[in-house]
Amino acid sequence: MKQHYPQAAIGTLCALFGKTRQAYYEHGWQAANGQLREELVLDLATQARKVLKKEGAVKLLGSLRPALQSHNITMGRDRFFKLLRKHNMLQKRKKNHARTTWSDHPYRKWPNLIKGLEALKPQQHWVSDITYLRTEKGFMYLSLITDAYSRKIVGYHVSQNLRVQGCLIALNKAIRSLKDYVPQSLIHHSDRGIQYCCDQYVSVLQTNQIRISMTQTGSPYENPVAERVNGILKTELDLDRVFEGYSQATSVTHNAIDLYNRLRQHMSCDNLTPDQAHLREGKLKKRWKPRKRKNNPGDQQSS
Repeated sequence: MKQHYPQAAIGTLCALFGKTRQAYYEHGWQAANGQLREELVLDLATQARKVLKKEGAVKLLGSLRPALQSHNITMGRDRFFKLLRKHNMLQKRKKNHARTTWSDHPYRKWPNLIKGLEALKPQQHWVSDITYLRTEKGFMYLSLITDAYSRKIVGYHVSQNLRVQGCLIALNKAIRSLKDYVPQSLIHHSDRGIQYCCDQYVSVLQTNQIRISMTQTGSPYENPVAERVNGILKTELDLDRVFEGYSQATSVTHNAIDLYNRLRQHMSCDNLTPDQAHLREGKLKKRWKPRKRKNNPGDQQSS
């Protein structure tokens, strides 16, 4: 209104709307103060995201509560979401998860041999899994074999498809890593996917006198170490990014697994790295407090 009638006094314009001059200035102060508060919230959120780059909005708001309270700022979840959305700070959920397991096939599905067992040295239990990698040209597939005792990745391969060849390459790498192997002392555990049940894969395991174990359901609790390693590689070592293509995906994966084996400490392994734990024997101290689970079939050691 003042812009359209620059010669009119503030008091006159306020009177037209039944407002006082004091109310006008208070409104202006509140608007400016509100903007300053929002800028402070955004600054706090930006600083927090520098540490936990992928923290969701709900957890982010919770972590900011003490700082907001110290500034006498009260902000509900909806308003916080709206503010983040306005400034393009909401984390986007990734879609189109690739299916990696087909268990509807005619091959034999082997029993679960590791249920209730705990590995007490390397080369007792291997856990295998396939996870997907995103590229600009579509999905790639990472086959992993991890030692359940040390959490060391002993075999891996990035493939452009889900054929058994990628899993076989990872398996043969793992077999070459064996030292002073005693026949039948090692159990290979996996899901019931066709790659692990097919004749080619089973034949390699049997030829090398490695016992075969498989999950009995689709529950991740039957293969928790493998699931945990997948999560670490993606959330902590940047394998959840979108790669340009196969070459870049392979190169980054190689570096990520090297860093993981050499540097990534595990609370389940007495805070040792996989390389360090792989040189030990005996029960490793767990540095975490176990969470209670209800009715989870096939519970196995956590990672």
